[in-house]
Amino acid sequence: MDALLYIGVLVILFAVFTVLRAVRIVPQARARNVERLGRYHRTLKPGLNFVIPYIDRVYPMIDLREQVVSFRPQPVITEDNLVVEIDTVLYFQVTDPRAAAYEIANYIQAVEQLTVTTLRNVVGSMDLEKTLTSRDTINSQLRGVLDEATGKWGLRVNRVEIKAIDPPKTIKDAMEKQMRAERDKRAAILNAEGQRQSQILTAEGDKQARVLRAEGARTAAILEAEGQSRAIDQVFQAVHRNDPDPKLLAYQYLQVLPQLAQGQGNTMWVIPSEVTSALQGISQAFTEVLPRSAATRPVETSDSAEREIEQAREAASEAVADAQDAEVGPRALGSAVPEPAPFPDLERDRQEAER
Repeated sequence: MDALLYIGVLVILFAVFTVLRAVRIVPQARARNVERLGRYHRTLKPGLNFVIPYIDRVYPMIDLREQVVSFRPQPVITEDNLVVEIDTVLYFQVTDPRAAAYEIANYIQAVEQLTVTTLRNVVGSMDLEKTLTSRDTINSQLRGVLDEATGKWGLRVNRVEIKAIDPPKTIKDAMEKQMRAERDKRAAILNAEGQRQSQILTAEGDKQARVLRAEGARTAAILEAEGQSRAIDQVFQAVHRNDPDPKLLAYQYLQVLPQLAQGQGNTMWVIPSEVTSALQGISQAFTEVLPRSAATRPVETSDSAEREIEQAREAASEAVADAQDAEVGPRALGSAVPEPAPFPDLERDRQEAER
């Protein structure tokens, strides 16, 4: 009885185990290959699947989502014989689980090696500077080659990115020095251009200032000349309009003579040659016959005429004394004009009038 119970329990357990092996649940975005009697039979889709126990063999799950694989840095020789280390990142997706399982033994390793060899071919035709500045070109070439080669493996390469390009330390130092030199050069050029522009603007400003000052001086000179011209014209018109006689002009001329000797620094002054003419004009003014004033008539001598003659003599004497005090050189009054009787004709007329 105990033996039969034991056999029954074993049968039940075997049945349960067989049922469990016949049922396969596959998650979403996963797939499992099934072999029947050692040959590929089918691929299990996501969801509940049934297989024949002990006849069908179910392989591990294959992830159908996009995967990211980062490969370790690989040494690559550029066209100018420099060794650089390039770190790449690959984005791929399994599109055919059967091909991924039966066309290649290890598709991850295969993709890595294919990426390294393709990268060496692409970078080997570029120099260092072009390699550092042509990442997009390298990425597109790698993606094209990898996508074409991995298509039969049931893979699709979506993107290939170069994560880092590390040149040797000596090359880095040289590049830093070159970059620093370029920046210093650009700074010097900008500084020189700034100074040049500043000098140009300063010169233009000075030019405009000089032009404006010259125009102002010209305008001022023109206005001053016009003012002087108008003043001279008004004086000339006033003189001719009033018609002064020679007596007044000669007297005014003598009144201006003492002003020539005024001033603390005036130790010598020159009498113009017109002084003699002015003195003669005064003498003729008092002795002319036509017309002859009542003060200069020899028969009738009045007190007013006597006073005018005395004032004229005193004015002439003061002018001569001022000229002598000024110590004139070649035309000094002390030697040119005798002190007594500065107006001989006037003195003679006065004596005749007294007689």
